[in-house]
Amino acid sequence: MPQATANGLSLEYETFGKPENPAILLIMGLGAQLTLWPENFCRALAKAGYYVIRYDNRDVGLSSKLDSHHKPRLVRAGLAYKLGLRVRASYTLDDMAQDAVGLLDALGIRRAHVIGASMGGMIGQILGAKYGERLRSLVLVMTNSGHPRLPGPSLKISLRLVKRPKRHDRETLIQHAFETWQLIASPGYPVPDAERLERISQHFDRAHHPRGLARQTLAIFASGDRSALLPSITAPTLIIHGEDDLLVPVAAAYDLAKRIPQSTLNVIPGMGHDLPNPLIPTIAASVLRHIRAAERTHKTRAQRNERRPQPSPAPNETGRLSAP
Repeated sequence: MPQATANGLSLEYETFGKPENPAILLIMGLGAQLTLWPENFCRALAKAGYYVIRYDNRDVGLSSKLDSHHKPRLVRAGLAYKLGLRVRASYTLDDMAQDAVGLLDALGIRRAHVIGASMGGMIGQILGAKYGERLRSLVLVMTNSGHPRLPGPSLKISLRLVKRPKRHDRETLIQHAFETWQLIASPGYPVPDAERLERISQHFDRAHHPRGLARQTLAIFASGDRSALLPSITAPTLIIHGEDDLLVPVAAAYDLAKRIPQSTLNVIPGMGHDLPNPLIPTIAASVLRHIRAAERTHKTRAQRNERRPQPSPAPNETGRLSAP
């Protein structure tokens, strides 16, 4: 897979579809590699006429690692976060949003549809609020605003996420990840154990970097509440959330819908905190309806603007940077 230099880092990415088509940027969640975006989801979007980009966030997968930074202390940081105290972190979600903008710049893409899952949805919120001119539309999947009054995961799941097993051999770590996914996965769309174990093993063998996951967790803690930013999001926004999500309870989706203008909410019964294969056609269809509607709105506005004097050239229909 290729790499791009963005925001001073090397980001591993993969594309589907034709570069001249409108772009869709996929941003994955905490500690998750680009391969956690199901390939059939990416191909469905590309087949529908889009240029799909998925990438490894900083500190995971095959992108740049920031191991020169201080060693994360998750339990202490988690306690400080719960108490509303300041959390020190090597970087924040704002830095990760700048990575996404840098990747679009490196690929020559002026505007893109952005789809963010979990932590990727948090990054998407920042992009929508602070870099709205770069978005054609926004999709937020199983994520939250960071508001302190929102319900969170149970203590059992919280401890599971910050504590690692005593043994660090491959088999133990894969089993630990398997048991974690069993806790948060979609109860209405169970994945056979053998299939889930194989996927986890593939992700582990591609890249295993626990310190990166810990630093990303600190970035979430340090970034705090995004509620005040959300009303400034102008991109048409679709919120997709599982009704049975135990990691990010569904109340978070209703909170986002209340705070983001031009937002549409799609709560899916039986869905937890994952993207199970049986739900991919449903999710892809929902996403395509949303971004096509956003493009129609964008086209109508562009046609209106053509009748008015323009101070500078507008981006072309694919959203790529126009030649000077």
